[in-house]
Amino acid sequence: MRIGLISDTHVPEAGSQLPGEVYDRFRKVNMILHAGDMHVIEVLDWLSDLAPTLGARGNGDGDGSRPPFPEDDPRVKAVHVLTLEGLRIGLIHGHPLPEETPWISQAALMERNFGGQVDVIVCGDSHIPVVMWADSTLIVNPGSPMLPRNVKGPGTIGFLTIEAGVPSAEIVQLTSLA
Repeated sequence: MRIGLISDTHVPEAGSQLPGEVYDRFRKVNMILHAGDMHVIEVLDWLSDLAPTLGARGNGDGDGSRPPFPEDDPRVKAVHVLTLEGLRIGLIHGHPLPEETPWISQAALMERNFGGQVDVIVCGDSHIPVVMWADSTLIVNPGSPMLPRNVKGPGTIGFLTIEAGVPSAEIVQLTSLA
């Protein structure tokens, strides 16, 4: 199973549409997970044309300065916990890396955010791509394809692959801005 990972698209502030390369790269995925800060629900609509898509509600989604997100859209939750290919996957906007919160364990954070241990955490918020293992949990932040906040250059997306119950992830540097 191959899952496209994306976060922090910040449409329309960072651009009116996703870079075309995102669509090209996600064309053959089984599912897409957006780790929040879409800013407009249409981002999920666009991605849903490629594959089933879920999104975590980010701190900039429905914050009052943008169009409100539909409360009854089942694609958008603060946290999704999915079981895919035998793995528990947590999708959330903000999840601190172990070195960012040495006073609390990843196990305690997972209990608070996901109701228990997950095998994979997909998160966003920082706009910085990360693939790392924290004990037995794979943490993936795909960064941002849009590079909001005046950062220059092409952004990033990610992929989560599950093969024989084993997760792996990669970050892909986009080659163009639009």
